[in-house]
Amino acid sequence: MLAETKALSGFAVDDIEAATRFYGETLGLEVKVLDEAHGLITVKTANGEEIFVYAKPDHTPANFTLLNFQVDDIDAAVDGLSERGVSFERYDGFDHDEKGIARGPGPQIAWFKDPAGNTLSVLRPPG
Repeated sequence: MLAETKALSGFAVDDIEAATRFYGETLGLEVKVLDEAHGLITVKTANGEEIFVYAKPDHTPANFTLLNFQVDDIDAAVDGLSERGVSFERYDGFDHDEKGIARGPGPQIAWFKDPAGNTLSVLRPPG
C-alpha cells in the first residue's frame, strides 16, 4: 500500500532556533522554516531528502543515532566539523583514534551531538 509513497523522517529538539543555526550554519545544510510559530523546520540532505525537525519543550534525546551522514573522506569531515566547534563522542566498546573516529570492523564512524543532545554521525562505509 505504501510502496509508492515518499517517507519523511523527523525528530524533536528543545530549541528550534539553536537547531536552525546548528544544522544550517555549523553543518552547512539547507534549512527551511515551515512554521515559525509552532517551531517546525526542514533540513535538506545532499540526496534531496527533507527531514522534519520540530520543537518539543519537554524533549528528551534518543539513546541511539538519529541521523548518519555518509562521507567519502571521514578524516576531512571530522576535521571540518571540529573547526566549526563540533565535539565528538567516545563510546565504550569502540576503539576511537585521536580524532574520535572508530575505525574498527564495519564503517568508520564518528558520533557527535546537536544542541538538543540528539546523536548524529559521519560515517564512511567499509570497502
